[in-house]
Amino acid sequence: MKDNENLKLVFTGTVVEASFLKSLLEENGIGALLRDTLNESIVAGWVSGASDDAGLLFVAEQHEDEASQLIAEYLKSKT
Repeated sequence: MKDNENLKLVFTGTVVEASFLKSLLEENGIGALLRDTLNESIVAGWVSGASDDAGLLFVAEQHEDEASQLIAEYLKSKT
């Protein structure tokens, strides 16, 4: 991903699941950025949030639709 690309949030959930989805997107040629907000807050000196929504997954704007579709297919297969 390039520094000047607009990033879009495509998933919020556990860091473990967000990490898996990041790998899935990358296997399909979509670069992704994973933020762990819980760990970020711990490093900063306070604990904010819960582990259920600490994983934030972002992709470049031009890949948002394709990434969202892949994530939706994965989530559907879990049920």
